[in-house]
Amino acid sequence: MPRSSMSGIVLGFVGLLSAGVVAQSWTLPQGPVVDKAPRTYRFTVDHTVTDTTGQVVQRQRVSGDYTRGLPGGDASWSHVTLAESNGPQAIAGRGEPRPFMDGFRYKTGRASLGESMKPDFFKGFPPTAVFERNLVWDTGMIEMFGQDQFEHLTLNTPYHVLSSDDVKMPGIGTFHNRDVQLTWIGRSERNGQACAVIDYRAFFNPLEIANGAMTLKGRSHYWGAIWVSLASRQIEYATLQEDVLGELTLAGQGGPRTISVLRSGVFEPVTP
Repeated sequence: MPRSSMSGIVLGFVGLLSAGVVAQSWTLPQGPVVDKAPRTYRFTVDHTVTDTTGQVVQRQRVSGDYTRGLPGGDASWSHVTLAESNGPQAIAGRGEPRPFMDGFRYKTGRASLGESMKPDFFKGFPPTAVFERNLVWDTGMIEMFGQDQFEHLTLNTPYHVLSSDDVKMPGIGTFHNRDVQLTWIGRSERNGQACAVIDYRAFFNPLEIANGAMTLKGRSHYWGAIWVSLASRQIEYATLQEDVLGELTLAGQGGPRTISVLRSGVFEPVTP
């Protein structure tokens, strides 16, 4: 066989092998989340309340430790705090402990978000503990978007995971997901793990909140990114951004006023 023909065969084989490696690299693995041992995350969310000109009216920070992989497939919360400051000044200190969340425990998995919308799920929480409930709901959302959708995701192709979906939050109000899109946008590394990076976004979502002496009617945009280990499907890092614009009414303080709330969150492991 002529040398040129042999070289062509070799190069063709190398090309096929390379194409196979590349194709495998850009295909998400299937299988369950691997919980070899309990793993703890710190979730911190900053709320910045402003008027329509961007002047800061109030800052609030809620933070807590979330541990998953407990016996029986459970997760629990601890060290939850809430800090506040009025006006534009920065928040100082960790804030006040929220002891009702210490040891708050429930099942993880696909059904956990649905269970958390039942009236008695947060039965030990004060009625006004909205931020603390949001820690639980946002964590469930991050896990659902990051861990449960691999089979539906193709590189750079948006997947519509929720469309025209009403979420009834007992004792708080209603949130309407107009169109939630997930997009696997690439690969990266976090905590020494090769990760898939998943972008999520949902815009123009109507919401109505009625909690105690406060009512809010408006809209929400939310978005973020999730780093998911390709080996274990554990979350290695996640971000959350939400922009809420609405009419706020407080009992005894006259008519409604327009406010803007920016929520910025980081969800990251504190144990390997």
